[in-house]
Amino acid sequence: MEINEYLSQFIQIIKEVEELDLFSETAKLSRTEFRMIREILIEREKGREIISSELARRLGITRSAVSQIVTKLENSGIMKRVSAPDDRKIAYVQLSDRSLAVFNEQCAHANAIMAYVGERLGDEKMHELVALYKEFCGALKEAKKKLKEGEAGERTC
Repeated sequence: MEINEYLSQFIQIIKEVEELDLFSETAKLSRTEFRMIREILIEREKGREIISSELARRLGITRSAVSQIVTKLENSGIMKRVSAPDDRKIAYVQLSDRSLAVFNEQCAHANAIMAYVGERLGDEKMHELVALYKEFCGALKEAKKKLKEGEAGERTC
């Protein structure tokens, strides 16, 4: 079966974006670990705590995977589990002071890269890129929905 040229190009773009390392090597956090820390910080800013099952849902991974990551990061001094004061069955995932420094370091590195790209391309192109990406993703979701419902008809590669 032949693959549509746009699909081939899109797959190549995804591959190239995934290979980009926006985060500094010194902290050595994976993208999933970075996202996990970000989710914990979002809740912390709201004055709330977060549990493993909610992290799993937000990250699109299993609770077992979250547990493994938290254990790894606990051993590194980045995260800790804290029992809820009113229910010992509930354990919140929190960040250590060290993890906040690591997160800030990686954010600064990634922000510097994006600032450079923004300066090189300019605000107009950056806004156009983001808008086009959102439009593209919306069209993909719509096409998948229509194909699932059988409304898009027979379209081949």
